This record gives sequence, structure tokens and C-alpha cells, in this order.
Amino acid sequence: MFWRAKNKPLIGSEIESSAKKWLQAKGLSYIENNFRCQQGEIDLIMQSGEQIVFVEVRYRSNKTFGGAIESVNWHKQQKLLKAAEHFLIINPKYNALPCRFDVLAVEPDGKNLHWTWIKNAFTS
Repeated sequence: MFWRAKNKPLIGSEIESSAKKWLQAKGLSYIENNFRCQQGEIDLIMQSGEQIVFVEVRYRSNKTFGGAIESVNWHKQQKLLKAAEHFLIINPKYNALPCRFDVLAVEPDGKNLHWTWIKNAFTS
């Protein structure tokens, strides 16, 4: 159970790396990870066909303070929207493509991880 034995930044990095591979196995193509700007951060930027997918990866080791999905609140959504807008401004080759915002919630399930993928989780 690597996700309980290590520190939070290391766990987050490993979960995001696993999320990238998981999404690639589902047919998405990788563009960038950990895109940071003054407006916020986007965990994964992927492409599905002709659509850009901004993915928020959320991990919760327990549900004491709510599950992974519930942690993507309105405030977090606004930061993601602004960061995505900035990404599109500095990467004009993606401007003409439609975009969506997905949440990939990850929670421990015994010795494995349980993945919940919410496509088009919220809109601008």
C-alpha cells in the first residue's frame, strides 16, 4: 500500500503518474502535466480525439473530510477554468478545439486503487 507509507507530495506525484497511464489506457493522449500559472494548476492535460481534456486528479486516503469527488468545489473549479484559459492563450494551436473538464477521483480499495472518472464534470 504505497499510498499510505509515503509523504503527501510523493503520493500525489505517484497518483498523477498512475492517472496519466490509466487515462492513456482509456484512449486519451498525453499533452502536459502539472501546468502551473498564476491562476492555478492543472494536473493533467490530455486529448481525446479532437477535444482537449483538462483533468483534475483527486486522491483521498479516507472520507473523513469528504470524498475525492466532493473536494472539487466551486472555488477549485474556478481556478481550473482560469488556468485552462491561460493554457489556451499561450498554446494557440489548441484554441480551435473544444474543451472539457474531467475529474478523476482516486481512493484506496484494499490493496488496489479505485478510479472514478467523471467526464465533463463541470462547465464554464
